[in-house]
Amino acid sequence: MTMKKPLLLLSVTLSLAACERSSADKGVDRGWDDKPLSRLQAGIWIDPNGCDHWIIDDGVEGYLSPRLDPAGRPVCSGAEPNMAVGDFKGGATSIIGDAL
Repeated sequence: MTMKKPLLLLSVTLSLAACERSSADKGVDRGWDDKPLSRLQAGIWIDPNGCDHWIIDDGVEGYLSPRLDPAGRPVCSGAEPNMAVGDFKGGATSIIGDAL
């Protein structure tokens, strides 16, 4: 019993480590449809406070970052909260269906 736990932990750790592909280029989408993030289309999601966030949905992966003005302050358009607008799934070629 005492030998099983360390072996299980080691096998899980090695399995997860094998899944990670590290790359210095953070502007590339990972997975079976590798492509530059600039080829994906962003939409805007309005958070509960009314502030805007850029959103991209690539099926399995998703990207979200705050929308900022040139001075670095958040852009809060005041649109209806918890709404996403735009073709934020555009450019995605996912083979896994999305329920939304």
